[in-house]
Amino acid sequence: MLRPLMPTGPSPSSFRRLLDKIGPVDCVGIEERVAKYTTRSIKKASKLWGLRTAVSMLDLTTLEGKDTPGKVASLCRKALRPHEAADIPSTAAVCVYPSMVRHAKQHVADTNVKVASVATAFPSGQTPLKARLAEVRAAVADGADEIDMVINRGAFLAGGFAEVQDEIAAVLAACGDAALKVILEVSELETYDNIRAASFLAMAVIREGDFIKTSTGKTSLNATLGNNQVMLEAIRDFYLDTGIAIGMKPAGGIRTAKQALQFLVAVKETLGDAWLTNERYRFGASSLLNDLLRQIEKEKTGAYQAPYYFSEAAESY
Repeated sequence: MLRPLMPTGPSPSSFRRLLDKIGPVDCVGIEERVAKYTTRSIKKASKLWGLRTAVSMLDLTTLEGKDTPGKVASLCRKALRPHEAADIPSTAAVCVYPSMVRHAKQHVADTNVKVASVATAFPSGQTPLKARLAEVRAAVADGADEIDMVINRGAFLAGGFAEVQDEIAAVLAACGDAALKVILEVSELETYDNIRAASFLAMAVIREGDFIKTSTGKTSLNATLGNNQVMLEAIRDFYLDTGIAIGMKPAGGIRTAKQALQFLVAVKETLGDAWLTNERYRFGASSLLNDLLRQIEKEKTGAYQAPYYFSEAAESY
């Protein structure tokens, strides 16, 4: 278990000590394993179950400068009732900027749909900690059930592991009862070893029921089966060591039902059925929803519906 905190400072030795604790990543092994996920054949009832489950795991998201209360209201309606069919579940959450939390909350209050809000100067995280914490507190005060924060990647890459953990701990305290999702921004961490290390640093601070998350969706490389697998294995190893179950959220780049099913295969084969729930696994992928609905209709009727048959969700991931 990764306690106490690691020393601060741009020291290669501190990273080596951390890697000695958690073990390095077998990059070839990761790529070989995820390649096999794409060959799995899922048919009939199992496929339909997987598609519906993926819908229930979505954080339906709009993160645009042109967001309005009306757009958020439309997003909430889509989250509550993705399709007219009664057997289609609502999505897990709607995810918005802090200024839109109160508008989202009024539409989904007293339902199963949570309000999530990105915070801590999303997506860069490059403002003073005091300002980032104020943003978190404001979102929670307006009704956010979940906060998606970005880590200080510069501090991590400079070897300031204690600084990274201290900031996560401060954000966690500001969340109160709201769940926390810690965004690693994997494309900026660059290596699988760095992704595994950042995962462990975050998990050592957060609580059971909180999440680690791949990406903001605002960089060129977002969630892949490879970086998802590295994080799943970190969650597995952390759970085996501590008994603390941490959730996982891949975000960005997952656009088709086929991809979503491959990610769920990875979850089942790495973490087991206990993680096949939106309490422990989410997708940050709004553009995925309509393809999931099309595939569900195909499984039920044998025919594809035209894309315009389904109302459009906001697409910023």
